[in-house]
Amino acid sequence: MKISTLAIEEMVERFCRYVRIDTRSAEDSDTYPSTPGQLDLCRLLQQELTALGLADVELTEHGYVFATIPANIDRSVPVIGLIAHVDTSPEVTGTNVQPVIHRQYQGGEITLPGDRTQVIRPGENTALADCLGHDIITSDGTTLLGADNKAGVAEIMTAVAYLLSHPEISHGPIRVAFTVDEEVGTGTKYFDVEHFGARYAYTIDGGTAGEIEDETFCADSVTISLKGINMHPGYARGKMLNSQRIAAEFIDFLPKDTMSPETTSGREGYVHLHAIAGTVEETVLKFLIRDFTVEGLSDKEEMMRIILAALKVKHPRLEYTFDIEESYRNMKYVLDEHPQVTAYAVKAIERAGLSPRQGLIRGGTDGARLAYMGLPTPNIFTGGHNFHSKTEWISIQDMTRSVETIIHLVSIWSEESER
Repeated sequence: MKISTLAIEEMVERFCRYVRIDTRSAEDSDTYPSTPGQLDLCRLLQQELTALGLADVELTEHGYVFATIPANIDRSVPVIGLIAHVDTSPEVTGTNVQPVIHRQYQGGEITLPGDRTQVIRPGENTALADCLGHDIITSDGTTLLGADNKAGVAEIMTAVAYLLSHPEISHGPIRVAFTVDEEVGTGTKYFDVEHFGARYAYTIDGGTAGEIEDETFCADSVTISLKGINMHPGYARGKMLNSQRIAAEFIDFLPKDTMSPETTSGREGYVHLHAIAGTVEETVLKFLIRDFTVEGLSDKEEMMRIILAALKVKHPRLEYTFDIEESYRNMKYVLDEHPQVTAYAVKAIERAGLSPRQGLIRGGTDGARLAYMGLPTPNIFTGGHNFHSKTEWISIQDMTRSVETIIHLVSIWSEESER
């Protein structure tokens, strides 16, 4: 099954329309969604889904968009969810995005026209070698593109439109969800799994074409507060206990060549100091702890406790607190209990003419949290690269393969229900 040229053109038009809406989320906002631009896009998606003929399109009080494609067969098929998030990273500006289409890429560097210091180089982007002859979309170099995750939004919308106009493709009931604030870690904060009603789901939020990701980090946040003793520095001998200097000792005890984001890859976890603030009297260190197993998390946290205990021996007057907050867990623990969810995605990718690559995410997704909320949700590729940067890029041909994968996927669930 190959989608038509018209469907591809509509997909590109959708994508370019969506990326022009500034939907950056914000870490410190006291609203949900955290920024008004996200609601602008969600309202547009609500209108577009309604225009496609879906009768139950819903914009929830928290900004989620839900809709249903009814089954077109009589037999029982599990309800399948398709999910993408509308927000983009707060780390790079998303204001006045100007998408640029580089037709028939023939190799070499891609220099972005709005800021010619922004160059996409083949040596740093090995996936470009698989995209010769493709049409590449970038920003003009002054903003991010927003393929993370508006590519997923456009691909789901295109698949929805295609399925509605091709009733000969058998499928069960399909639920669509567009979420907010995924980039700041709260994308599922108000997601009502029971109301959504899907038995299994897929986030369309991955990268390289052909990837299916069923594994994420396990994640904790650790906050350490070191309590010192302040004193006039002119009379501080034997009296002052400078918490900042002890914080420096703690950091110095951490591994130098391993166990940090900049020294790890693959299945290696890390201890990442991402914030520090202090005075003589108190210094607070905030860490992100990541590992692919719960046991790995525990080992890293125990290492930190041992360092603190050693510092307490060296500085008996030191007082400290050590607080752990659970963020999310590896979704593979859940998905292994439902192997068909990943297996059907692998089969769909094969039918789309790609070689499936089952991988892991050195991070988290909405799906990781949803899996532990009762909705097993692996992650399928969008075709995007260099997310969260001004050199973000995506191939139109790879976006097309994502749409075809989605269509094959819902068809496979229908086929398998006959057995």
